[in-house]
Amino acid sequence: MFTLYTRSNCPLCDEAKLMIELVNEDFPLPYKEVDIESDEALHEKYMLMIPVLERDDKVLLYGNIGYVELLEALES
Repeated sequence: MFTLYTRSNCPLCDEAKLMIELVNEDFPLPYKEVDIESDEALHEKYMLMIPVLERDDKVLLYGNIGYVELLEALES
């Protein structure tokens, strides 16, 4: 299970979600979305990095997340 950390009014977050949906058409990428503004510790940890994609508490990608980067992250 992947976790995508986002916040509202974040164009990069919207783009990351779109890329995940595109990848999901060919490869299963189950994820939950967490709004960092709902938790002060998460907000402090990720506020300059979002969107952040994690798996097993390990950051795979952050910032400008593209289709190719997502595929590479799935292969690792």
